[in-house]
Formats: sequence, C-alpha cells, structure tokens
Amino acid sequence: MPHPITQITAEKMFAIQRLFIATSLVTTFISGTVLADTQVDPKTALKMLNAQQQQFERQIVKVTDNVFTAVGYHGANTSMIVGTDGVIIIDTLFGPSSATEAYEDLRKHSSKPVKAIVYTHSHGDHIGGAQAFVGEEPPEIYATDNFGIAEGINEVADPVKMKRNIRQFGRKLSPVYQTNRGVAPAVTKDGDRGKGFLPPTVKISSEGLQTVIAGVPIEFHVGPGETNDAMYIWLPNEKVLFAGDNFYSSFPNLYAIRGTAYRDVLKWSESVGKMAELNPEYLVPGHTMPIRDASTAVAALSNYSEAIRSVYDQTVRGINAGKGPDQLAHEVKLPEHLSNEPYLIEFYGSVPHAVRAIYAGLLGWFDGNPTTLSPLAPKIKARKMADLAGGTQKLTQQMQTALATEDYQWALELSDHVKWLDDADRELARKVKIAALRGLAAREYNAPNRNYYLSYANELESDQLSEIWF
Repeated sequence: MPHPITQITAEKMFAIQRLFIATSLVTTFISGTVLADTQVDPKTALKMLNAQQQQFERQIVKVTDNVFTAVGYHGANTSMIVGTDGVIIIDTLFGPSSATEAYEDLRKHSSKPVKAIVYTHSHGDHIGGAQAFVGEEPPEIYATDNFGIAEGINEVADPVKMKRNIRQFGRKLSPVYQTNRGVAPAVTKDGDRGKGFLPPTVKISSEGLQTVIAGVPIEFHVGPGETNDAMYIWLPNEKVLFAGDNFYSSFPNLYAIRGTAYRDVLKWSESVGKMAELNPEYLVPGHTMPIRDASTAVAALSNYSEAIRSVYDQTVRGINAGKGPDQLAHEVKLPEHLSNEPYLIEFYGSVPHAVRAIYAGLLGWFDGNPTTLSPLAPKIKARKMADLAGGTQKLTQQMQTALATEDYQWALELSDHVKWLDDADRELARKVKIAALRGLAAREYNAPNRNYYLSYANELESDQLSEIWF
C-alpha cells in the first residue's frame, strides 16, 4: 500500500508534546525517594513514549519541492534530493531490504538515476543499504576522510558490546514489552545488516567541500559529534540542512549504554552551533521527523547546542570543585528554559549518563576520593553490609521491604549484595532483582534505560546470566 506524503509536521508534534509536558510531566516521589530524571508514574511514561512514536511513523515527507525524506522505514532516515539529471541520496538505512522499500516509495517522486550517495557518518543504520539505490551507472559515494571510526577503536570489547546493544534497543523483547528505541521504532528489519554497504569513493577533508551534483549546489561540512567521522550537508539554494545524527528529536545520546568510546561533547556542541549559523529553513535529522519551519529549525539547533554545552560546563565546574561523578550525575540539570523543549526530552540520551561519560572522558575512572582507590571486593562488601544490617536474614528482609514499598533502585542494590552471600537465599535475590528491574522499567520514558531493564530481567528469569553477571 503506498505511503502518501505526510501532512503531519514536526512543529505540530512539538506543540502537542509541550502541552503534554506542561500537564503530565512532574517530579515523582515514592517512599520518600526522588526518582531519576527519566522516571515518572507508569501511565505517564507510556503516554510519553507513545507520543514520541509519531516521530518515526513510516511515511515520505516532502521537505521542499525537490527534497524528500523517508521516515520510519528503519531506525534512521534516508533522503532524496532531486536534481536536473539525477538524484542524490543522503544515508542508506541498515540493509538492502529496508533501503529497497524506502527507495520504491521515494521513486514515486522521481525516476531519475542516482548520481551520488552521501554517508553522514559510519553507524551501520546509515550505510548498510547503499546497493539498493544503485542503477546501471555506479554513483559517487561521499564520506569524511576518517570514515569508519564511529565506534572508536575498542573492537576488542565487541562480544559484550553486542549483548549490551541487544539490551539497549530491546531487540529480543516480546511485543507486550516493546515501545520504541527513543529515536526509532521498536521493530526493524535487521537480518541483512550491512549487506548493501558500498565503500566511499570521494573522501571529504576537514576543510569540507562545495560542489554541484546533478545541477544541485551542495556543501559538505565536517562536524564531529555523535561520531568523529560525522558531517552535515547543506543545500544553500533550498536552505535545507541534513544534520545526520548530530541532531534528532531527543536529548542527544552523549553516551550510549551499550558501550562506546568517549564522544567529544564539546565538539558536538560546536558542530550543532555551526549548523544553526547557516539559518536553515528546513532541518532533516538523522532520525525522527524533519522540521519545516525556519524559526523552529534555527531555535532547535541553537538550543540543542546550548543544552550540550551546559551539561559539559556544569560537569567541568563540578569536577574542578572536587565533586565525583555520582554526585554530579544527580546535580547537573538542563537549564530551566530548555528543560521542556520537546526535542530535548530524554527519550534517547540521558543527562546523568552524559555527565558520567564526560567525567570519565576527561579524567578516567578515578573520582579523586582515596576511598575509591582500592574498594572492597563485592563479596567482602556484601558480608559487611549484612553484618551492619544485623545478619543475612535482616539484610534480606530489608531487600524485600524495599521491593514491597516500590523502592526499586534500593531493592536492586540490596539484591546485588544478598546474592554474594553464601548463607543467603540467592534465588530470592534473583527474583527480587527481576521484579525491581521491571518496576523501574515501567516508570522509564528513556527508551534505552527501559529496554535495558526489561531485557536484563528477561535474561535473569531465563537463566541466561551466570553468577558473575548477576
């Protein structure tokens, strides 16, 4: 069934989300404990995630008369720029199957041959379907000259990163638990991952490139952000900006819980600030709906840059005041005038996670407190916690009380102590941890957090985790 050009705009979604935030998103207190920033009552969390779902419903969006964006065909977007004698494709989705479906619908708006393909960065969901766009004449493929370093150089940890990736995106969750991935739908076609990838043929240096392709003046600007090999694409005549993953409608994922090398937060803020200086009238993100309003687009980029810089600056000030990452993760907040902007809600990225990543990226693991230089082994600490509580049975009772009173984070932490004790009911500790994880997940509107809690609970329940992990 054909997918018509949508009449729903990102700007309308933002207006709806602002109203929703004003009426529904309030700080929640349970058992005297303030929940994390991204935890609200379960009904509100689900409503928020369902509202965000509109950002990636499958559709072809007409950005301008010659620019079309396919949203929701996989996790990321792919766009087509129509020129005089051909078209330009910006990003190519995850694999040939999703790319083919998007291309078939994009072709309803032009049958001209593909003259060029552009990779905004090297994450797999943007580069894996290129072959689907290639006709009889191979197009030039543009990317930065350092293309391919999106995940840094930590391939040695790929086995555990893959496990954590599955949890973060909820790839194995049953439909009853699925919501979305924050900036992508919950279910995507992933079986042909990367099988349509084609290597770049034109490398863009740090100076960028201004050229004409298919009669379309186009500019390539190198802009490190989510990855060090990122660039953004500018159409000066149409005033269209393709941001890649340096902007999407969520607080940015300055750190991904699947495990990533340090993402240079300061450079990310600077790159988005430079995008705002172009004064785009149309903004096409790497995920979520395009923005087709000049004032909204410029404000979104300016605010995005400011939000990232604010988190960075607050963290650095705290570091230089001698504060550790645990304290800072609870203290750093978005500026009040930005906290309710729909494109900065923490559906995907998280301010506390960003703070910890900035701390580690600048100083490494040690928080400066000599107490943490050589902490007790988990089993020894658990024994001392039990003794402090009055014995293993008392500690176990405290764990059960925390669960019963829905103090889920405390229940989790106590279950991790109880499971180390040889004289404890480890099976009970496992059951408490499963229940606490699901309790936290129900309150989460941050999709990666929610998916990780639920996925880990399922693995515990099905005995997929050893005692080392549990």
